[in-house]
Amino acid sequence: MKHLIPKNDYEPALLSVKDLRVNFQSSSIHANQSVEVIKGIDFDIYAGEKLALVGESGSGKSVTALSILQLHPPKHVSYPSGRICFQQQNLLQSSPEQLREIRGSQIAMIFQEPMTSLNPVYPIGNQLIEPLIVHQGMDKHQAKSHMIELLARTGIDKPDKRFNSFPHMLSGGQRQRVMIAMALACQPKLLIADEPTTALDVTIQAQIIELLQDLQQEFHMAILLITHDLNLVKHFADSVCVMKQGELVETASVQQLFAQPQHDYSQHLLNSQPQRLLSSEDLSPKAELLQATQIDCRFKLKSGWFQRSVDEIHAVRQVDIHLAKGETLGIVGESGSGKSTLGRCLIRLQTCQGDIMFEQQPLHQLSNKALRPLRRNFQIVFQDPYSSLSPRMTIEQIVGEGLQVHEPQLTKAQRRDKMIATLQEVDLDEEILNRYPHEFSGGQRQRIAIARALILEPKLIVLDEPTSALDVSIQKQVLALLRKLQQKHGMSYLFISHDLKTIHAISHRVMVMQQGQIVEQGETQQLFSQPQHPYTQRLLKAALFSL
Repeated sequence: MKHLIPKNDYEPALLSVKDLRVNFQSSSIHANQSVEVIKGIDFDIYAGEKLALVGESGSGKSVTALSILQLHPPKHVSYPSGRICFQQQNLLQSSPEQLREIRGSQIAMIFQEPMTSLNPVYPIGNQLIEPLIVHQGMDKHQAKSHMIELLARTGIDKPDKRFNSFPHMLSGGQRQRVMIAMALACQPKLLIADEPTTALDVTIQAQIIELLQDLQQEFHMAILLITHDLNLVKHFADSVCVMKQGELVETASVQQLFAQPQHDYSQHLLNSQPQRLLSSEDLSPKAELLQATQIDCRFKLKSGWFQRSVDEIHAVRQVDIHLAKGETLGIVGESGSGKSTLGRCLIRLQTCQGDIMFEQQPLHQLSNKALRPLRRNFQIVFQDPYSSLSPRMTIEQIVGEGLQVHEPQLTKAQRRDKMIATLQEVDLDEEILNRYPHEFSGGQRQRIAIARALILEPKLIVLDEPTSALDVSIQKQVLALLRKLQQKHGMSYLFISHDLKTIHAISHRVMVMQQGQIVEQGETQQLFSQPQHPYTQRLLKAALFSL
């Protein structure tokens, strides 16, 4: 790959990857069979450069990053060809001892999910000082002093007290800051950031990216950013490598890629950003489906042998809400704002105070037994379809379970015909009925979850972060599918998300939640173009959102 930013002709690349091929040992019964997952890629990173490696799940981004540090299990991976040269040293030919000297000291990595990367049984302080003791020979007192300073630099409040905290005691943003501090402990020359903001709220994402930019300039690091978030790439990286199915299909500067993408796949990724799916005709007044007033929900925190109440969390505070037939109401806010709790309260999956009227029926007055036959009218689709679909049940059992409960009069053949028709509506074939959830991609599993909700022909579906775990092109497909189903069946959606682009694409109206309260609401276009509340303005700014 030709370097994209002018450099001194005599300056060698900090990291140079040439003709890299990576094979994984197949789980096939044929012991010698292997699968080629990286197919001869080339790229260079120079000191102080920010290079983004983009592509959808399965494109080979993370495999490439882990190959740089040789973190794949050696028994299951091979490198038929290629070189990975760091400061002109070929890492593929380096000994384990040489690699240990480089890892953490000269090349550091921030992993996608900090909760699984941090050891849950050790305080974060013990984990933070380890690279300083191993690579720089500091004693524990020196290492602790240095890391407390670095924790403060990354924005951790009260770092001296947080030093002895366990990972589960920190928020997602705090854990990611701890990972950044650990990665920067030895001031590496190259930082590999693998989806560093994927699981974080938009405001925390903005803080983490700003922090990485500041630290990159301060330490003059090179950064290899691995992501599928093109909006992030546009505002962070200098140059971009686009990967598809193990191949590098396009390399360009950020400005060139976003202005004139050359490869069809790059154009496909850029065109996959969620677009507004509603027209002005969709905003005409409709009959009311749901009305709730003074919804209030509190969780008691218990402790001790006798589980006495020691505190309480006020999750939802006196919220009023209404939803029309055929309408999509978007609810946005950060983690902990009460979005999901409110959604569960409205369909009586969570106990709460307040009045809930669904088609003039007072749900709040009904017993669980009286409510049971009405549940077919309001269904829910969860954020992670893999954990919400039972791995022990076939797709036929999963999709048909609701029919057995609510339509027991149907014969087995009639149930199967209805399942096939519903699967076809979500663009799935009947041949999947005898398969299990683990055999499908994330997008396919989400379609199965939608089919499970749709088969009972509900009047309301609560969609709790239904696209957050999906690639951008799959997100766009799922949003288009939801809109098509809404137009066909006249269903209402309560769409819960912290992704402002998806909310803007599909919602008629939007409610913004902060600390359990609705701070602003209104018609989508108006709220996004003229936000009134400072919190809404902060969310839009952090999301880098523009109409």
